[in-house]
Amino acid sequence: MDRFLLSVKESYNELINKVTWPTWPNLMSSTVTVLIASAILTLIIFVMDSISNRGLDAIYTFFETT
Repeated sequence: MDRFLLSVKESYNELINKVTWPTWPNLMSSTVTVLIASAILTLIIFVMDSISNRGLDAIYTFFETT
């Protein structure tokens, strides 16, 4: 139990005295960057999915007619 309490105290001390928290402008800048990157990745995945869907539809249509 003593080791657990020591670990909790050290964690608290580190969070209060050693961690550097971002400023509000830095936090907002990082948030915007993540949102833009997420939108770009979503668009890329959508395009890849649409292309593969059309390709598979073409393949299925070809084999249904033969």
